[in-house]
Amino acid sequence: MNNLIVKSPATTKLALGKVSHGSSWLGLIGAAMCVIWVLVAIFGPWLAPHPVGQVVSDNVFDNLSAAYPFGTDYLGRDMLSRILVGARFTVGLALIAAVLASSLGTSCALLSVVSPKWLDELISRLMDAFISIPSKMLALIMVSAFGSSVTLLICTAVLSFTPGAFRIARSMAVNIEALEYVQVARTRGERRLYIACVEILPNMLNPVLTDLGLRFGFIVLLLSGMSFLGLGVQPPDADLGSLVRENIGGLNQGAPAIVIPALAIGTLTIGVNLFIDRLSSRRSRRSGGH
Repeated sequence: MNNLIVKSPATTKLALGKVSHGSSWLGLIGAAMCVIWVLVAIFGPWLAPHPVGQVVSDNVFDNLSAAYPFGTDYLGRDMLSRILVGARFTVGLALIAAVLASSLGTSCALLSVVSPKWLDELISRLMDAFISIPSKMLALIMVSAFGSSVTLLICTAVLSFTPGAFRIARSMAVNIEALEYVQVARTRGERRLYIACVEILPNMLNPVLTDLGLRFGFIVLLLSGMSFLGLGVQPPDADLGSLVRENIGGLNQGAPAIVIPALAIGTLTIGVNLFIDRLSSRRSRRSGGH
C-alpha cells in the first residue's frame, strides 16, 4: 500500500514563502543588471576613458590591467571604451524594436478582436504567414536584398517579432472581449475604438509588458547574432555582437577582448529574463490570491 503524504496548510505556506523569497532575490539581481545596462547605454559614451576608435596600446589582445581594465582588442584599442559605446547600439536598437513590435502586435490584436470576422481572419492569416518564417532567415533575406543598416535591422526585428506579440495579445483580448462588462459596453452602443482602448487594453497591459521584456531579450540575441555574422551594425560603429566577431582571432588565447563582450550579452539577456520571471510570478500570485 502506498503511503500518502498530506501537507498541512502551514507547510504549504512556508514552502511558497521560501520559493517567493528566492525568486525575489533573483528578481532583484535581474532588475539590477537591467538598470546597470540601461545606465551604460545612456551614459556610456561620456564615461569612456578613450575615444572609441583610438589605438592606445602597441599590444593587441592585451590582458586586464589598471590602464586597460578590459584589455585591448585586435588593433590595440581600449575594450572598456568600445563596450561602453557599443552597449548603446545593442540596448537601444533592441529596445526600439521591442517597443515597436509589441505596440504593433497589440494594436493589430485589438483591431482583430473588435473587427468583423473576415477582417479578423485576414489579419490572423497574415500574421501566421510571417510567424512561419524563422527570424534569422528573414533577417538574412532582408539584408541580402536591401543591405545592412540600422534602420533595416530595426525593421527586420519588428517584422520578425510582431506576429508573436500579436498572437499572445489576441489570445488575451479574445478572453477579455467575452466578459460581461465588455458586452455591456457593446449593448450601450460604445464604439469599437472605445471598447478596444478603454475596456480591453487596460486589463491586458501587464501581460503585454511582460511579453515586451521577453521580446527585448530575443531581439538582443537576434541583433547580436546578425552582427557576429557581419550583417548587423557596420564599422566604424560596433555593438556587442560586432565586438565578439572582430576579436575572434583572440579566441585561442582566451583574450578578454572576446570573452568580455560575450559575457556582456549574457548578463544583459539573463538579467532581463530574471526580471521578467519575477514580474510574471508576482502577477500569478496576485491573481491566485496569495
